[in-house]
Amino acid sequence: MTDPTADRIDAATNRIVDLEAELEASGTTTRDAEALERVRAVLHEWVDTVSAVVATPGVGRVVLIHENGAESRIASPQLPFLLAEPVTFGGGEAPE
Repeated sequence: MTDPTADRIDAATNRIVDLEAELEASGTTTRDAEALERVRAVLHEWVDTVSAVVATPGVGRVVLIHENGAESRIASPQLPFLLAEPVTFGGGEAPE
């Protein structure tokens, strides 16, 4: 019996590599624990350089502004919603 989560991850990584190949760009894929640990460490250092964030849930995009002024754009259906402040209307309790 196969692990459905592993199957979904394999399918997603294969789809992305195939799409990049159509653009004549190569990608690398890893699920190795040591390699993922290194990648996560690099990502944490990179995120620590963020000085401002623009989250736009309506278009599924987040723009990170780094300390050096560089912009990193992330397209994601989930991340903008996770980063956006919840909307509130007024500061008190709901009228009865």
